Amino acid sequence: MIEEIRSVILKAVGKDAEFEVSRPKISGRGHFSTNAAFFLSKINSTPPSEEAEKIKDKILATAPAGYFEKIEAAGGFINFWVSEKAINAEFKKISSAGSAWGGSKDGAGQKAIVEYGSPNIGKPLHFGHLRSTIIGQALYNILKSQGYKVVSWNHPGDWGKQFGIMIAAYKEKQRAGKKVELSIGEFLKLYVEYNARMKENPRLEEVAREETKKLQYGDGENVRLWKKIYDLSMGEFARVSRQLGVRFDVSHGESFYKPFLKRIVEEALARGIAIKSQGAVIIPLEEEGLPPFIIQKSDGAYLYTTTDIAAAKYRLEKFKADKILYIVGDEQYLHFEQLFAVLRRLGYLTSQNPVHIKFGLILGSDSKKLSTRAGKHISLAEVIEEAINKSAGVLKEKAPDIKGSELEKTSRIIGIDSLKYNDLSQNRSSNIVFDWEKMLSFEGNSAPYLLYTYARLRSILRKSKSVIRISADFKSEAEKRVIMKLDEFPETLRLAADNYYPHTLALYLYELAEAINNFYHTEPVLGATESSVRSSRLAFVRTASAILKKGLNLLGLETVERL
Repeated sequence: MIEEIRSVILKAVGKDAEFEVSRPKISGRGHFSTNAAFFLSKINSTPPSEEAEKIKDKILATAPAGYFEKIEAAGGFINFWVSEKAINAEFKKISSAGSAWGGSKDGAGQKAIVEYGSPNIGKPLHFGHLRSTIIGQALYNILKSQGYKVVSWNHPGDWGKQFGIMIAAYKEKQRAGKKVELSIGEFLKLYVEYNARMKENPRLEEVAREETKKLQYGDGENVRLWKKIYDLSMGEFARVSRQLGVRFDVSHGESFYKPFLKRIVEEALARGIAIKSQGAVIIPLEEEGLPPFIIQKSDGAYLYTTTDIAAAKYRLEKFKADKILYIVGDEQYLHFEQLFAVLRRLGYLTSQNPVHIKFGLILGSDSKKLSTRAGKHISLAEVIEEAINKSAGVLKEKAPDIKGSELEKTSRIIGIDSLKYNDLSQNRSSNIVFDWEKMLSFEGNSAPYLLYTYARLRSILRKSKSVIRISADFKSEAEKRVIMKLDEFPETLRLAADNYYPHTLALYLYELAEAINNFYHTEPVLGATESSVRSSRLAFVRTASAILKKGLNLLGLETVERL
């Protein structure tokens, strides 16, 4: 409806005006409100209240008959109440669209690459990787719903100093005659122990640096060890990704770009963009107010900075990406500022729009960052398993009739959905302190509450033996409130896609669920005495459940039919 309102206002203003049409959150200010009078006020040097009255009168004279119940000028703003007739007509449009409602072609013809996940190999997936993974998948889904051709991209850290540390630690154990189990857990242990000792013994760091250099130059033994670490890691990553319902269209680690790195450095030097400084190669960025970007160390080794340049060039040339989204923690803010500046200096970017999608940390109960180096590795796989187990415990208490394989499946869905929604329902820029009780609650803004709302709607439809069709108008305030919320779905998806904030969609779904539950408690569906009212409310329930499910799926959440 918001586009119809905008069209009516534009016709009344009579020029290509810049104004907003919003949905007031405060009761008594209408279904919609606009600040268009302030635009005309600046042009005509008149009070906004005077322009608001003029616009209101023009709209009343030109708007479709019966579309508005009331229009009110209030201090320069104009508030609109749409009629019951218009609301019912809008519901028919929404119901007819069904699960297609909310989709758009705004991104048609544009290709977006979304990089997320991207863990370091050689370690079990850390709990901290959850944020990048699920934020990235949600944005992938949302952008796709808006017509973009989206490529999900995994960029695992499979090259660099950490492998020198692991290889140095492994060889040290071998020389001491100690057997080393080839497993991710053992390599993690080697990494943590060696890294701790490096702080007290600089010689160990030199050894690790030398092993890193040998790996980069193709030393046979180091490459064999690296390949073993890589295969073990990617097998675990694939298993956890399947559990989370995450998929990648492309997976190229840092090692994939190794053949391009020398050319990147040579080109930057040849064009005078890079210079040599104390044996290293750097790209000065004083003009941008940024520190220099080091792309080759004094010992000839390349860095992940070089790899990131090569990866961006590859994506822009090979995939013709219009935009690249990097779903990476806020701590890497400076790196991406530098990277984007370098890409512009090199001329790789023209109209493309790389964006660093920043997010905060997941904090432990002590409100401190969870860190592998500090020996506090929190396995993501173990957290997922705990979520499923805790979900089963809650279900046994709340829904004792769910048993056997159904309990196992429902526990898995609720547990994993709760992990995801706990994150996605909050502004990604914020840090998150983990709270199991809040996450698994069937009340408030949580996954179990939304899943229960959906399951309740599906239960009504299963029990129905009536024809489902719209044969009576929706008159109650509870019904109209849900319809207006359903009407808001396309705007919500557009906003989430434009601003890259999944919590916009999560908040919308919570508000929709609240409106649905209010309807459920105040208006009988199966118990409606008139058959026309009953069949219409069943159509209402069917449509609301379809939109709720679509929204949850776009966030990456599964639904359950019974709770």
